[in-house]
Amino acid sequence: MNIALAKRVIEAALMCANQPLSVTALRNLFDEPVGADTVRALIEQIRSDWNDRGVELRAVAAGWRFQSREDMHPYLQRLHPEKPPRYSRAVLETLAIIAHRQPVTRGDIEDIRGVVVNAQVLRQLEDRGWVEAIGHREGPGRPQLYATTRQFLDDLGLASIGDLPAPHDSAFVDPQQIALPIDDAEASPRPDRALPPPHSELPATE
Repeated sequence: MNIALAKRVIEAALMCANQPLSVTALRNLFDEPVGADTVRALIEQIRSDWNDRGVELRAVAAGWRFQSREDMHPYLQRLHPEKPPRYSRAVLETLAIIAHRQPVTRGDIEDIRGVVVNAQVLRQLEDRGWVEAIGHREGPGRPQLYATTRQFLDDLGLASIGDLPAPHDSAFVDPQQIALPIDDAEASPRPDRALPPPHSELPATE
């Protein structure tokens, strides 16, 4: 295996992919077997090569992707001067509660927020691909359980749900204390990516 060539191939694939790439996907680029540890080592080299640039190689829930660094966002936003649609406070609070307390039922969300959750709120989050029903809770009516998706993590640039900022009181999630890294979340892909957002599995996953 020509290591220099392998590194170039991996870098090119990550830059050209329209979704994050997993270690497994990167290994499949080669005819001869390439170990997962070798791929990870090459990924780290590529990350180091891009340290002083406006773009970084970053791990998200679906795998690895190139994206712009945070200090580039004010400049890149000028490429998309139109204001994206904003989500309501009810939608963002509901999303925050699901993210921090998942899996939860609609009733759980209502207990925390203190108000009835409009079905349209959950539907909007499901349509965005950030929330999904993953089953039912045993009990009267067997209510649906909701959890966040891998797409939610990818859109926020997070590798796992553990990367979310913790609420002040972990015993009780007060929506006023929840700080998700979404500032007036938009309904379209974020303009802060230098390249189309790639997809793959968790970085440590084969």
